[in-house]
Amino acid sequence: MNASPQLTETRYQQEVDFPLVQRARLGDKLAFAELYRLHHGRVYALCLHLAGQVPLAEEMTQDCFIRAWEKLDQFRGESKFSTWLHSLSVNQALSSLKKQRSFWARFLPVTTEADTEESTTTHTEETSVLERKILKLPERARVVFVLFAIEGYSHEEIAAMMGTSTGTSKAQYHRARNLLQEMLS
Repeated sequence: MNASPQLTETRYQQEVDFPLVQRARLGDKLAFAELYRLHHGRVYALCLHLAGQVPLAEEMTQDCFIRAWEKLDQFRGESKFSTWLHSLSVNQALSSLKKQRSFWARFLPVTTEADTEESTTTHTEETSVLERKILKLPERARVVFVLFAIEGYSHEEIAAMMGTSTGTSKAQYHRARNLLQEMLS
């Protein structure tokens, strides 16, 4: 009987989301604010896992919802709103990471591992040990690990999103796993 509460929750979420999406499409900002409230936590968690830093994750989360507002008319209702938002958020977060990396590359040629570790540790003390370790992974390895192990994307999908090969995705995932095992032992 465990499937029943999940099914009820999913059905409830669809019943809540669809009217809000319809109203938001018509320009109702309060409806969109409610969608934001309902889905902010999951989008922020995704962005934090991908970014590895609280300030960047907060900025990426805002970018995701701005993009969702801009593209709301493209949501056709063929899937759950949360599924559509998640896909849009992954793509927007990866795009934000690329833009941020290229912007700062002009000014800061090298970010030391100590700098990254210090800022990550300072902002995520309330997270679990594993989450803190994931945030310490090098960016590419962290992104692939999060997308594959946490979000459930295939290596082929990750390679397409990141503009790399499937082999590179697999190599980054194995690198992340090995680094995590070293950190946890």
